[in-house]
Amino acid sequence: METPNSQPDLDWSQVKETITLLTVSVAMVQSSMQEGDSSVTSLADTFTAMIEDMQSIEKVVSSIAEGEVKQQALRHCQDMQGRIQSSIVAFQFYDRLQQCLEHVVSNLDGLSTLIADPQRLYNPFEWQKFKQEIRGRYTMEQERAMFDAIVSGKSMEEAIEQAKNKTTPDDDIELF
Repeated sequence: METPNSQPDLDWSQVKETITLLTVSVAMVQSSMQEGDSSVTSLADTFTAMIEDMQSIEKVVSSIAEGEVKQQALRHCQDMQGRIQSSIVAFQFYDRLQQCLEHVVSNLDGLSTLIADPQRLYNPFEWQKFKQEIRGRYTMEQERAMFDAIVSGKSMEEAIEQAKNKTTPDDDIELF
C-alpha cells in the first residue's frame, strides 16, 4: 500500500514514522474499546432485566398456594437468579481490560507527544518524568509491579510472572 511516506524525501524521519504508527495503534485500541463497551453494557443491562423478571416471577409464584409445584418453581427462580448473578460477576474481567487498554492508549499517546517534541525527545529528565506519569496512573499493585520489573530490566515474561505474584485483595473489584 502506498502511503505518503512510502517514497521518502527530505522531510522523512523515523520520528514521524513512529508517531504515525503509534497513532494507528491508539486509534485501533480506542475503536475496539468503544465497540466492546457498548456490547458489554448491553449484556449487563439484559442480565439486570432478567434478574428483575425472575424476581417478578418469584413474587407471582409466592402467591400460589403451598405445594410441591410452588416449591419447585421457587427453587428454579432462585437457581436462575444465582446463575445470572454469576454471569454478571464474570464480566468483571472487562472492567480490568478496559482500564488496562485506557492506560495503553494514554501511554502511547503520551509517547507520541514526547517524541514529537525535539526539546523533550533528547531530554532524559522528560523521559523519567513520563515514566513516573505512567506509573502514577496505575491503581493496582500488580500493574505497578509489572511496570517496575520491566523498567528495572526484567524480560516481559519475568515481569508478568512477578506481577501475578503481587495480586492483593485491593486488586479484586466487584462492579455489580
